Amino acid sequence: MKKKDFLPIILGSDENAYGTARLFREAYPEVTPLLVCTAQLIPTRHSRLFDCRIIAGFEREEVFPDALLGVLRECSKDYEKLLVIPCSDYYTGLLCRHYDHFEGLIANRFIPEQLLETFDTKDRFYALCEQYGLDYPKTVIAAPDERIEVADRLPFDFPIVVKPENSNALDYLRCHFEGQKKVFFFDTKEEYLTMVRSMNGSDYRGKLILQEFIPGGDDAMRVLNSYSDTDGTVRAMCLGQPVLEYYDPKSVGNYAAILSRGDTLLYDKMQRFLQAIGYVGFSNIDMKYDSRTGRYVLFEINPRLGRSSFFCRAAGINMMKLLTEDVVYGRRGKCIYNETTALWSNVPRGILTRYVTSPALREEMKQYKALHTLWYGSDLAPARVYRLARYYAAQYKNFARYYFDKSKEK
Repeated sequence: MKKKDFLPIILGSDENAYGTARLFREAYPEVTPLLVCTAQLIPTRHSRLFDCRIIAGFEREEVFPDALLGVLRECSKDYEKLLVIPCSDYYTGLLCRHYDHFEGLIANRFIPEQLLETFDTKDRFYALCEQYGLDYPKTVIAAPDERIEVADRLPFDFPIVVKPENSNALDYLRCHFEGQKKVFFFDTKEEYLTMVRSMNGSDYRGKLILQEFIPGGDDAMRVLNSYSDTDGTVRAMCLGQPVLEYYDPKSVGNYAAILSRGDTLLYDKMQRFLQAIGYVGFSNIDMKYDSRTGRYVLFEINPRLGRSSFFCRAAGINMMKLLTEDVVYGRRGKCIYNETTALWSNVPRGILTRYVTSPALREEMKQYKALHTLWYGSDLAPARVYRLARYYAAQYKNFARYYFDKSKEK
């Protein structure tokens, strides 16, 4: 029996995983991806876009390498090439650290572990930014025993932004303490110390990142997604301007709605950077426009696409098709630099109307029909529609409870 051309193996089951499966289905209707995860989350339940395999403890270092190898060996019997797409930081880290373990069965490439560690470690990442002339926020890294005293030696004033270092992300997700959030915003030292004392009572022993707050609200943020082929040449870049972020503790810092944009100077600068460091695969670059200097300030580079990356599809770019054409079929066109404005949203229109504070953006959004990752006309089984309706309705309650206007922070 002749093998099929390829199989996408998607690691995870969140909005990002669903969006990835949808991109494959739109580009290659005959292909049914395989999701591998520890549990199926709401965004992927009752979907017909993929097959799903649940493996207990799959995200754990002691389980992942052999478990994925078993999946790869099995699937390689029926497919010529296997594309593995991680949908979280910890799956990306596991793939980069154990890539050699998979016996050459994964067709797409990932950045080497050393570069991953550079991105995950803020002092190394900002040294890299310094080397290539990229702006970054003033930052202090606090070890567990420095969390309290570091508040007295910050080289910048409050307000500040605080979050766990990427290399400790999974440990942070597994711990629990009162007031826990993905990202914190503190106006005063007292607010910061209250959180730290609560954190110190938990079993989280990772480092903390403390950064100066760059003025501006959600719409001052920018996200740049790109794809670099297996030779390290950038093949697509798409810039987005978030118009609204999430504010509930589990999702704070994630984007709820994005308008795609274009910026030739930024594209040129970031393309030179990515190609100079030998980057391969997808990148998700978070930055903020600093109105004081007129420059973009880089926060981090995620070596994967994020849950909001479907905004590229709203702009007409299917990142999974670019990956497949490159890796499976060896077809490469000219680099795509997005200049299209389109609206992607993961919340109901009513939330955008209520919580987007910029009059100019509110008026601009009226011109566009939002593309929603999860609401896909070809995948609306009744049980899925019911769950999605509840999922979207819950957003009203979350925003009413947690929203605050960051643009007014001093």
